[in-house]
Amino acid sequence: MIPDSRPTARQLLAFYLEAGVDCALSDEPLDRLADPDIAQAPPSAPAKAVGAPAAAFFQAEAPPAPDAAIASARETARTAPTLEALRALLENFDGCALKNTATRLVFADGNPQARVMFVGEAPGRDEDIEGLPFVGRSGKLLDRMIAAIGLDRTKVYIANVIPWRPPGNRTPTPQETQICLPFIQRQIELVDPDVLVTLGNPSTQALLSTREGIMRSRGKWLEYHTGTRTIRAMATFHPAYLLRSPSYKRMSWQDLRAIAKALAR
Repeated sequence: MIPDSRPTARQLLAFYLEAGVDCALSDEPLDRLADPDIAQAPPSAPAKAVGAPAAAFFQAEAPPAPDAAIASARETARTAPTLEALRALLENFDGCALKNTATRLVFADGNPQARVMFVGEAPGRDEDIEGLPFVGRSGKLLDRMIAAIGLDRTKVYIANVIPWRPPGNRTPTPQETQICLPFIQRQIELVDPDVLVTLGNPSTQALLSTREGIMRSRGKWLEYHTGTRTIRAMATFHPAYLLRSPSYKRMSWQDLRAIAKALAR
């Protein structure tokens, strides 16, 4: 008798977790092989052939080469006259593969007229589900942090360098960051805040052109250049890091006090 080689439910779940699948996108299962385009694909089209579920699942066109994608992102972002236009351009931008694995675009939250803008690295699971940045545990801590200096989400603007959740919350690759960078740069230009706050090491290094770690870069005033204006910028710890290392909340409070003092002028 030939043993049953089909994976067990436990093995499938372990595979999904390792691949970064940690939540369901709908209540009902979706049979990707039932797609008419897949079922009718000719034998010469292996990418859509029945019996190749992995290829069928990712049947979208492959993203362009990194250099071409970065150039396309720069040109696309540059043309956006408003935040609404920038969001629409991002919705239709296919140069970053993260878009294919995320549930939805996570563009921004808060007041576009705010004097202070906070920028993190990338959305997590909760953000991917709701389509808003910083709504999970770290988001609740960020809300308490800004409330401590008399602010709330109606008085700040919040975004991320990466607008799509990386699978399994993995760290974005340098290429993914470079592809998305022109969009957050244009977002900062359009919001035009008086103070830019980068949350954590990745967003600080991406936006403030520093190779120093967050321990050395935080708590001091730096400059962010838009091309037409210089914005005061400060790096501080990401709320997710503070949840893991609460002893650093004291330093973060010092940073927040400096930010509040600058906004009071």
